[in-house]
Amino acid sequence: MGETQKALYHLSIKEAGGLIESRQLSPVELTRAFLDRIGTVDEELSSYVTVLPDAALEQARVAEAEVMGGRYRGPLHGIPVAFKDLFDTKGVRTTAQSRVMEHRVPDTDATAALRLREAGTVLLGKLAMGEFAIGGMKSLFGQARNPWNVDYATGGSSSGSGAAVAAGLCMGALGSDSGGSIRGPSALCGIVGLKPTYGRVSRYGVIPLSWSLDHCGPMTWTVEDAAIMLQTIAGHDPKDPSSSEEPVPDYPGLLDRDVKGLTIGVPRHYLLDSNAGVEPETWASVETALAQMEGLGAHLEEVHIPSLEHAVTANTIIMLSEGFAYHRANLITQPEAFGDAVRIRMYLGSLFSVSDYLQAQRVRSKLKREFASAFRRVDTIAGPTKGKPAGLLSAEGADSIGVMGRPSFTSPFDQTGLPAISVPCGFTQAGLPIGMQIIGKPFDEITVLNVAHTYQQHARWYERRPIP
Repeated sequence: MGETQKALYHLSIKEAGGLIESRQLSPVELTRAFLDRIGTVDEELSSYVTVLPDAALEQARVAEAEVMGGRYRGPLHGIPVAFKDLFDTKGVRTTAQSRVMEHRVPDTDATAALRLREAGTVLLGKLAMGEFAIGGMKSLFGQARNPWNVDYATGGSSSGSGAAVAAGLCMGALGSDSGGSIRGPSALCGIVGLKPTYGRVSRYGVIPLSWSLDHCGPMTWTVEDAAIMLQTIAGHDPKDPSSSEEPVPDYPGLLDRDVKGLTIGVPRHYLLDSNAGVEPETWASVETALAQMEGLGAHLEEVHIPSLEHAVTANTIIMLSEGFAYHRANLITQPEAFGDAVRIRMYLGSLFSVSDYLQAQRVRSKLKREFASAFRRVDTIAGPTKGKPAGLLSAEGADSIGVMGRPSFTSPFDQTGLPAISVPCGFTQAGLPIGMQIIGKPFDEITVLNVAHTYQQHARWYERRPIP
């Protein structure tokens, strides 16, 4: 192995990929480092629900033989990854963290999982999550803990993905996002989380929450790593009717632009409203980050999106109505198999009328029009990912209904399908991470990535780790 200045489990995908390609690092050695790290750290964090040591080492040996034989597949070859436990994995239990699916073993891979496997990644295991991507406290497994402070939550629903990437228990993870479930945990765990444009990444083989809101995307330590993973999982999939045929650019290859001349829109009218729930410490970090980007050559402009105040209500109605439709049969035949929070929330979905659902879709259409209008004047839109830092784990799931109506600056971009990324932008005085969200035009992930990358390289928050 070549000399590195970091523990192997603290390398980025880009760094490790370069060492593997030049044969300075063995995929087997790298995989063992992560398996050892999981064995040492994860008993306290509970980020994994399934660990695959034998299969992972075998995949690593295959990757090593291929690299040594001149059959290098690309920047993800030999890279250890893990998936939220609603991505189907052939022959590996996939449960969505619910007793309803406790013994479910798929016979095929989700398309995103398959594409990563074909790129040569090593699957370390499956990661904890909120039950069916909407549950609060545990149903089948325990709740993941925040590596910055284990008394705190990681956010939902890609909870294990956030914790595992932050703690150095995998180099990258797949998450899903219907109201903020990639970006929220990423912000609260101090990592990068990208929700691509709706249709950019196939959802085939991913247990649904809400067909019209669900997105899949990467969760990584750096923006470069998110671009590398997105490059592999993006693109049309005939197995997913919502999958787009929009051409996929070279994300890593185009990740060299800066923010000079770009206009960043900021909806202060919404973010600074007392009802938005953005705490002063969070806003101060985001405001500082925006000022830094202005110093790097960007122009800040106020944008007004009137329907943002109705977005959470519309998102809740759409999500719970579609969620109930998917789970209806099991809710009737085995309601006791669902966790309390999920069962209550899904029953709520059964109470919305057709009129409620259609009115929510009208709000959604209006939001799309308003954002389209704003994007005629700005290149991206930015603000805090979450209004406040992580909360105590003991408080998670305490309010099964009220939590659905909390203010959100993530759910509007599930409704509109716009690409959005969360990137670390500071810490609270208590040492908990704060995330900034950057949103782009449809299928313009490259601009979103470039703005996030420019800020990341300037602020360098990625140099701070929660666990040595």
